[in-house]
Amino acid sequence: MCGISGIFDSSRRTSKAELELAAVRMADAIRHRGPDDSGVWTDPAEGIALSHRRLSIVDLSVEGHQPMYSADSRYVIVYNGEIYNYPDLRRELSDLGHKFRGHSDTEVMLAAIAAWGLEAALKRFTGMFAFALWDRQERALHLARDRMGEKPLYYGWVNHLFVFGSELKALRAHPQWRGEVNRNALALFFRHNYIPAPHSIYQGISKLTPGTLLSLPTGNAKPGGLPAPVPFWSLKSIAEAGARHPFSGNEAEAAEQLDAVLRKSVARQMVADVPLGAFLSGGIDSSTIVALMQAQSSRPVKTFTIGFHEDAYNEANYAKAVAEHLGTDHTELYVTPKEAMSVIPRLPSMYDEPFADSSQIPTFLVSSLARRHVTVSLSGDAGDELFGGYPRYPLAQKIWSRVGWMPRVGRDAVSRILRSLKPETWERLVGWASKYSTDPVWSERVGDRLHKLADILTVNSPEHIYRGLVSHWKQPEQIVIGAREPATAFNDESHWAGLADFFQRMMYLDALVYLPDDILVKVDRASMAVSLESRVPLLDHHVVEFAWQLPLAMKFKNGQGKWPLRQVLYKYVPQNLIERPKMGFGVPLDVWLRGPLREWAEQLLDPQRLRDEGFLEPSVVGVKWSEHLSGKRNWQFYLWDVLMFQAWLESQKVNPN
Repeated sequence: MCGISGIFDSSRRTSKAELELAAVRMADAIRHRGPDDSGVWTDPAEGIALSHRRLSIVDLSVEGHQPMYSADSRYVIVYNGEIYNYPDLRRELSDLGHKFRGHSDTEVMLAAIAAWGLEAALKRFTGMFAFALWDRQERALHLARDRMGEKPLYYGWVNHLFVFGSELKALRAHPQWRGEVNRNALALFFRHNYIPAPHSIYQGISKLTPGTLLSLPTGNAKPGGLPAPVPFWSLKSIAEAGARHPFSGNEAEAAEQLDAVLRKSVARQMVADVPLGAFLSGGIDSSTIVALMQAQSSRPVKTFTIGFHEDAYNEANYAKAVAEHLGTDHTELYVTPKEAMSVIPRLPSMYDEPFADSSQIPTFLVSSLARRHVTVSLSGDAGDELFGGYPRYPLAQKIWSRVGWMPRVGRDAVSRILRSLKPETWERLVGWASKYSTDPVWSERVGDRLHKLADILTVNSPEHIYRGLVSHWKQPEQIVIGAREPATAFNDESHWAGLADFFQRMMYLDALVYLPDDILVKVDRASMAVSLESRVPLLDHHVVEFAWQLPLAMKFKNGQGKWPLRQVLYKYVPQNLIERPKMGFGVPLDVWLRGPLREWAEQLLDPQRLRDEGFLEPSVVGVKWSEHLSGKRNWQFYLWDVLMFQAWLESQKVNPN
């Protein structure tokens, strides 16, 4: 894994020395992504500089050094990621007469681009990647990002300079950087607890969307103007094609084929010239990946688990049981609340823009544990999005089935009735129902649930219901001063896939937005902060494409999601070691905010401070804080959003104007 960055000076007035100095500064800002090596290449006549930080994984020799030229010297590349099918491509290219100096996947990428062209080569790559390619012949700069968004890439104009990098801190390291907070993107953050692509926290800076190619012909490039990224792979097209041409075999055949395609993905991702292991929570997804790793390994796979002393947050005992059954070389570390909370001051720098998925804390802790023993770790992320594992899917479907038939006027009336009583009043009246019902609606904090139901009853479509369910702040423009919330795939019909079943449409939206912009961001930044490469076998595009061919009835059976994954796993691990209620990978924020984090939080939430900074409405924040402290309501996720923005703002010293 690596970090990339670069500059295009549209004025062509920057000297070679200045270009090199700025490029080195940008690369050094992301040294954690690649502590083993660094490199810079410049062409001052064209105003181009490319810089690289390397974490050596495959071909540890100097032949893997970047920036790297193609054999014909036409292309120069800086690249972050892994191309897992590079041995196959190398053999094919060798048959065409190409000679290789080393055995890195970077060299194979350049040869593939030279032989087949950039877009054709992209479609042949199986892997995770973000790269910048300079075409010396066409005088064009190309940025590309992998299909599902495993690897990050930011870009935009800073005055007359086009800059890009794996993380925002690389862009901020440029001497001409002047960052201005994007209030509209901040509104998105408060809705989702992350900022969806293509938006970023800074005005004029974008994230490259997954599966796209941005080509900048530098001959006529003008500051502020950029062509639209062009898709080379589309999740929407894949989902719709899978619905049109579903898998035609029976359930046993589906499980067998999934086993085969996953085995191949796992085998490819186990190739490395450095120590390799896996995260293991004991859940279905990570256990499946570890089982397939161990089935294809001649020695015990190294596995890693974080444990908590609080039973409600601890999965370590389940992971240990799976590890013992599979015979892995297992390491677990139980952490105290003090150790977990010690991570919090590092979060603003680690995530570079506001990010408030609180499982970022245990993700960093397990990454730190793994890095003591290995340089590469495989994870089980994406099983829920691909195979229908989130409990909110059947919940949202149930809600829509119960209220979707009602005319809008009827739903509005029910919503008013639910809002007529405060959540705590509902709690007193019907809170007892949670003791006797298995329906998710009657869970703890039933008053909060009923008010959330009131919010979603007034929407026009099931997609909007789902947006309400996955939203934190329902009216983010009320907390972010001067913001107008942009549309995202959750409420912009042009992004919606033509899928008949609402359940599958929810899975699609999560795979399109939540997975790359929350889950994969969380894992990438946490692992790269300790120079650990994380790989996700479930995101091999062959696995993704096969998953979308499986009918929903094969994914969600008997009230459970991930049916085909379970069948694969049960070939290797007894069912009784796996089947249990789904747990989140979280920490007890609600208790911490009322206890050991209270003083820290009160400093960041001080009303005068909020007024002086000018971003957030103090009265709105104050109500949430006082209700949470009193125990009336549990606003932990809403408040964590505010605190993560405030902590980020403090770390950046951003000018609000």
